[in-house]
Amino acid sequence: MNVYEATQNRLKIIFEEFDNIYVSFSGGKDSGVMLNSVIDYIRDNKLDRKIGVFHLDYEAQYTMTTEYVNKVLSENLDICEVYRCCIPFKVTTCTSMHETFWRPFDENKKDIWVSELPINCYTKENFDFYNTDIWDYEFQDKFSSWIHKKNNAKKTCCLVGIRTQESLNRWRAIHSDKNQNKYKKIKWTKKMGENIYNAYPIYDWITEDIWTANCKFNWSYNKLYDLFHQSGITIDQMRVASPFLSTAQDSLKLYRIIEPNTWGKLIGRVNGVNFTGLYGGTTAMGWHSIKLPKGHTWKSYMEFLLSTLPEVVSNNYKKKLETSISFWKNKGGCLDEIVINKLKEYNIPHELVNETNYNTIKKPVKMEYLDFIDIVEAKDIPTYKRMCICIMKNDHLCKYMGFSLTKNELQLRKQAEIKYKTI
Repeated sequence: MNVYEATQNRLKIIFEEFDNIYVSFSGGKDSGVMLNSVIDYIRDNKLDRKIGVFHLDYEAQYTMTTEYVNKVLSENLDICEVYRCCIPFKVTTCTSMHETFWRPFDENKKDIWVSELPINCYTKENFDFYNTDIWDYEFQDKFSSWIHKKNNAKKTCCLVGIRTQESLNRWRAIHSDKNQNKYKKIKWTKKMGENIYNAYPIYDWITEDIWTANCKFNWSYNKLYDLFHQSGITIDQMRVASPFLSTAQDSLKLYRIIEPNTWGKLIGRVNGVNFTGLYGGTTAMGWHSIKLPKGHTWKSYMEFLLSTLPEVVSNNYKKKLETSISFWKNKGGCLDEIVINKLKEYNIPHELVNETNYNTIKKPVKMEYLDFIDIVEAKDIPTYKRMCICIMKNDHLCKYMGFSLTKNELQLRKQAEIKYKTI
């Protein structure tokens, strides 16, 4: 059995088990194959039912992506119940040093929208759960409950076109042993709420399978991928994502060549787009071979970088740094024997802690922040250079530093968990 045949079997299970089904459709290659597979399944089996299509319109995207979405939806209105959502939720941005998020279709910035509201779209007024603090990923989760209630469904399933080849997190989502979160212990499903599930019918496809299917079945696809191919990008590197995400920084510069008019609008839409598009993936953005300016230590350079930022953004970095410094000084971070031996070799003061609550063979080590250490394992050591890179990457959550959430962030998460438990 090949992956296409396996997917047909999975769709059979889904359509037999669930009365309310919708597809999450972004306009990318994977979600496109997922949607086309479902459309063909309904037509080939002459099913007398419609399929929901959930599309988040992020306003700022390639025109070709919008054209592809419009084409697929308009050609299948007889079996597709379209939910095209144009919502001013919060969306992460890594192009700006001044903003940690932006809002698609922000009414306060209507004069600089990259695209206009499409006809018959869903706006914030359609969703009673919308609030100005909601993020795009939270909206997706709440939408499943909303459509479940709207359609008075017994069991709802959202079909998501993700593949385990793409990332370790996606692999774990499928192969987790937590069967209590699966539908009838089917590994390619995940429980999202009471009688609400996600399903991943193409989880075991590889990139070559995607393009083989598009060719073999003559499925429509986003023609942007043709231009990516002509630009010399490999099929595994092609991404159709929000241009302001960290995953899109390297390809942001392509907007200047492929769609210069859109590029011009992007520059005015979110701060930092032009700089990131020109220098994303270079030393100017700080995550490759960053060099220390003459006359600076890494600590003084960090302080200089912080002084150039807005007060709110600067304070965010400072609070995270203070927490990390206190953690390494008073509690200690876990390091393996190789790194500990190198600390000894470099005569770096440190203190081994005999006991730890962490389930690890590594040993907790108390130490002060270093300016810099020239070892392969530098990413495991707390240094001001790493903090400089964090700032230059616009990594507002300091993921590069491996920082945990602050008390305020943990409290916000706790409040969200309490709130969602009652829904």
